[in-house]
Amino acid sequence: MTAKPAAAAARATVYGYPRQGQNRELKKAIEGYWKGKVTAEALKDTALTLRRSHWRQLADAGLHEVPTGDFSYYDHVLDTSVMVGAVPDRHREAVAADALDGYFAMARGTQDVAPLEMTKWFDTNYHYLVPELGPHTVFTADSTKQVTELKEALTLGLTARPVLVGPVTYLLLSKPAPGVAADFEPLTLLDRLLPVYAEVLADLRAAGADWVQLDEPALVQDRTPAELNAAARAYRDLGALTDRPKLLVASYFDRLGDALPVLAKAPVDGLALDFTDAAAANLDALAAVGGLPGKRLVAGVVNGRNIWINDLEKSLSTLGTLLGLADRVDVAASCSLLHVPLDAVVERDIDPQIARWLAFAKQKTAELVTLARGLAQGTDTIAAELAANRADLASRANSALTHDPAVRARAAAVTDADGRRRSPYAERTTAQRAHLGLPLLPTTTIGSFPQTAALRTARADLRAGRIDTAGYNDRIAAEIRDVLAFQEKAGIDVLVHGEPERNDMVQYFAEQLTGYLATQHGWVQSYGTRYVRPPVLAGDISRPDPMTVRWTSYAQSQTDRPVKGMLTGPVTMLAWSFVRDDQPLGDTARQVALALRDEVNDLETAGTSVIQVDEPALRETLPLRAADHTTYLAWATEAFRLTTSGVQDRTQVHTHMCYAEFGDIVQAIDDLDADVISLEAARSHMQVARELAAHGYPREAGPGVYDIHSPRVPSADEAAALLRKGLEAIPAERLWVNPDCGLKTRGWPETRTSLENLVTAAHTVRTELPGS
Repeated sequence: MTAKPAAAAARATVYGYPRQGQNRELKKAIEGYWKGKVTAEALKDTALTLRRSHWRQLADAGLHEVPTGDFSYYDHVLDTSVMVGAVPDRHREAVAADALDGYFAMARGTQDVAPLEMTKWFDTNYHYLVPELGPHTVFTADSTKQVTELKEALTLGLTARPVLVGPVTYLLLSKPAPGVAADFEPLTLLDRLLPVYAEVLADLRAAGADWVQLDEPALVQDRTPAELNAAARAYRDLGALTDRPKLLVASYFDRLGDALPVLAKAPVDGLALDFTDAAAANLDALAAVGGLPGKRLVAGVVNGRNIWINDLEKSLSTLGTLLGLADRVDVAASCSLLHVPLDAVVERDIDPQIARWLAFAKQKTAELVTLARGLAQGTDTIAAELAANRADLASRANSALTHDPAVRARAAAVTDADGRRRSPYAERTTAQRAHLGLPLLPTTTIGSFPQTAALRTARADLRAGRIDTAGYNDRIAAEIRDVLAFQEKAGIDVLVHGEPERNDMVQYFAEQLTGYLATQHGWVQSYGTRYVRPPVLAGDISRPDPMTVRWTSYAQSQTDRPVKGMLTGPVTMLAWSFVRDDQPLGDTARQVALALRDEVNDLETAGTSVIQVDEPALRETLPLRAADHTTYLAWATEAFRLTTSGVQDRTQVHTHMCYAEFGDIVQAIDDLDADVISLEAARSHMQVARELAAHGYPREAGPGVYDIHSPRVPSADEAAALLRKGLEAIPAERLWVNPDCGLKTRGWPETRTSLENLVTAAHTVRTELPGS
C-alpha cells in the first residue's frame, strides 16, 4: 500500500493527556494540601510544572497542536461548573471564602456539607462530579482557568487549542438540584447557558486562541428529536458569534448517528470524530451527508482507551478514505489520553516480546505523529515504522499466550444449565435464613477496610526482602484479627476480613490468573486523587490455584459470625483491566467467569456461607447505544451466573455495584439472580431503592447509607433517615444496611465512627418496625 500525500499537510493532535505526572506528583501534592503539609502556592507550582512538562512532551514528540484546559485538580466537569458559575447554594460560602478550598468542598464535601454526586463518565471507569441545576440557576462566566492555561502554553511558543465540555453535554450530564422537582430538565437552561459560553469563547479569543474544542460526547448516545434540536440551536448560535475563535466540535466513545448531520450542517469550523472500531459507522455516515466541505476533520483513528498498538496500515487506509470528505484531515486519538497510563517504556517487568504490543500515552502520541507524516508525505516516508508495526501485530496474533487450547475447550463446553442456580430464590432464601440466623435489617460492609500505612509498608518490606513471607503473613493475620474484633464490638452482623492482603480489587486477582499482566507504573485516574493500575488482560484466562480461600477461611476460624468471601466479578475484571481487543468481549468474560467459578466453589467447600461477587462495572460497560444493549447484557449476566451458580441453596450469593446510574439496567440486575445486592445510594438519596421497587425486584438489597467517597462522617440520625427512605421502597425482611462501597480509601477514625453510627441507625430503625 502506498498512500499519496494529502493536499494539505496533516497535523497530529490529542484531546487531553494524563494529568498525574510520571510519579503521580499531582496526587501527592493535592493530598498533601488536604493534610496541611503543602501550601496552596506549592500545589499550584506543582500543577504548573506538570502542565508545562506535558505540553513539552507532546510538542517534542511532533504534535502540531497541544490541548489546554484538560488539566484538572479533580474533575473537568467540576471545572466546567466553576467556569459557568453553577456552584450549589450550600457551597457558595466556601467558594467565596477560598476558591480552592471551595472547589475541593464541592468534590469531597465537608463534615457539615455534602459533596456533589459522583458517577461514571459514559462507559469509562473515570468518575465526574454531577452538576446540580434548577429553574432558578443563574450562570455567570469565569474563564480564569481556561485563559490562564492557554496563556501558559502560548508563552512556551506552542500552538494551543483550549478544550471545553460543550454546553449540550454539560446540561445532559446534569441533574436537578436538591429540592428541585425530579422531572426538571436541565436542558431547558440552554438559552441561559449559551451567552456564558459566548463570553468564555470571546475571552479565549482575546487571549490568543485560534481554535477552541467543544466536547459533545453525550451526542453519541441515543438522543430525542428535542435534544438534537437543542444541539442544532446551540451550534447555530455559537457559530454565528462574530467575536469567537474557530470552533471544533468533538465527539467520541461511539458513533454519532442522528447527531452527525446536525453537527455537519452547523456553522462551526470543524468536527472531531471517532473512527476506531466502536465508531467505524461514522465514516459511512460522514460520506452519506456529503462530508465536511470547507471544514476541518480531526480523525480519531488511534484508540485512546486501550493500551494496544495501533494497526498503522488500517488507520492509514481509513485516513486515506477521509481525505476527500473534508477541507483538511488531521490525526488524533479517539478520545482524551486521560484514560491510559503515561509511558510503557518504564515497564521493566513485562516480557519484552509482550511489551512490543503495548502503547501508553507517549507511544500513542508517537503513532499519531507517524500517521500524520505518512498521510502528509506518503507511506514511503514511514516504511520502517510500518514494517515494525506489522511484525509486532503478527507477534501478538501468533503468541501462545493468546491461544490456550484447554481454556478454549472448557469455555466451548459450557451449557445453559451451568448458568442457573439449583433452586429458585424463594426456596434458597428460606434455606439461607435458617442457616445464617440474621436479624431484620442485617448490617454488613462491602469488603475492604482502610489500607493503612502499616499495610503498605508490609507489602513494600516483602518486595524489598526486609521481611520474609512468614513475617508478612503474620502481619496480615494480625490485621484480620483486629478488623474482625472491631466489627464484632461494633455489632456488625455479617463480617468481612478487610482484604489487607489485596493491593486492588482487580489487580489482586489478575496477578493470580494466567493471561493477565501487571504493570508497575500504569496509573490511570479513576476520580480525584484516586489512581488505579488496571492490569493488562492479554491472553486466555485460567486459575492455577485458589486465590482467596486461605485468608477467608482464617477469618472465619476467628469468629462465630458469618464472614463473607469476597471476589471481583467477571465483567468488572474486564472493565477495570485493559482488555484484549482481538476477540469478542463475551468470549473473554466466559473465560474469566469459569476461573472465578472454581474459586467460588472452593470457598463454599472451605465453609464460607456468604460469598460476594462484586460487579460495579456492569452498568459502566453498558454500550452507549440502546441497540447494542441486548447483546452485551446477555453475555454479561451469563458470566455472573456462570461464576456463582455452582453453589448449594443455603450459600448466600451477594453482589455489589456503585457510582453509576442503575435505573436502565434493573432487569439485568434481576437477571443476575444474586440473593443480595448492595448499591450506592447515599448521594442519590435512595434513588436506586425506588428504582428497584418500581421494577418489582424480588430479592434482598442494601442501598448504601454511608457515602465512603467523602471524608465526612454521617451521624446515626442521618443514616437512620436514609434507612427509613429505603424502607419506603423495600420491605424490612429484604433490606440490608451497609456503606455505599468498600472502605479502603478511608482512614480508621472516620471508619470506626461511621460504622458505629450505621449500626446504631439499624438498631434504632429495627425498634420502629411493626411487632418489634
